[in-house]
Amino acid sequence: MSITSALFGHTRRGTPVTAYQMRTSSGACAVILDYGATIQSLCVPGRDGKLVDVVLGYDTLEEYEANDGYLGATIGRFANRIAGGTFFLNGQEYRLAKNDGANHLHGGVCGFDKQLWQGKIEGDGLVFSRTSPDGEEGYPGALEIQVRFTLSEDNTLEIQYDAQADRDTPVNLTNHSYFNLAGRGTVSGHTLQICAERYAEGTADCMPTGRLLEVEGTPFDFRKEKTIGETFEYDHNFVLAGSPAARLCCPETGIVLTVETDLPGMQVYTSNMLGARTGKGGMELGLRSAVCLETQLFPDGMHHYGFSNPFLPAGQKLCTVTRYRFSQTP
Repeated sequence: MSITSALFGHTRRGTPVTAYQMRTSSGACAVILDYGATIQSLCVPGRDGKLVDVVLGYDTLEEYEANDGYLGATIGRFANRIAGGTFFLNGQEYRLAKNDGANHLHGGVCGFDKQLWQGKIEGDGLVFSRTSPDGEEGYPGALEIQVRFTLSEDNTLEIQYDAQADRDTPVNLTNHSYFNLAGRGTVSGHTLQICAERYAEGTADCMPTGRLLEVEGTPFDFRKEKTIGETFEYDHNFVLAGSPAARLCCPETGIVLTVETDLPGMQVYTSNMLGARTGKGGMELGLRSAVCLETQLFPDGMHHYGFSNPFLPAGQKLCTVTRYRFSQTP
């Protein structure tokens, strides 16, 4: 394993941004930016031994600053949506930015994805840390966060999230990588299996209704492997029922992605609202260009009884781990 760093670009304010590269002895590599603690590139071998970049991204920092979509970014303080951009905690109402219609999405206008993190090489991995100050994007309390990335010789990318706040606050951290195991085209022909008996029913604006419905007999039934297809657009939270959480496979390259996590939910998103744009190497992006497998607490959990508790008590340490294991079919 080798880890190197290089200048990726400068922000609009002139601050340098660093790209860190982790590379295994087999050639697999991950490039992670300290801007947004963002996975910019993730190359793993296919069935034929050739490396494939399996995540969407951009070639320049200017594109990351200018575009939405959260490509590869660390998401917080609260991933996914909060209805009405408001919540009550300890008898006080907190008002957040409404950056997704009438709702709050992925931490607000300037969430963790748009922040510059402090990156450092630590042992066999990379650690990105920052302090989200009290009141940032309307959230209570100062929150200390560390995100550790490691890439093992068996082509497993592990992400460990650690957080602690000085006041009670909602916390829901995830990574927003867009996976395309072919490295081009769409994921319509990818097969997907999810260890979930239920999913969170959503409204037209992707807000949970509070009902957790059975997947059986619905387009959400991925208990057995099936193609993602082109007839349905997914942006839904699945209630995970075991490990591994999911298995994504590309018949063309033979690359298999297995997702493992200790979190209770996973948002499956087929880049429905990504919008036409150009990504790395001139790749045209848009609907079904990739699928996101965002491990998380349930969206809008503060408004629905029975959802996972979204609040981190003051002084309590949060630690959660998600692993993305890559292998090949024969």
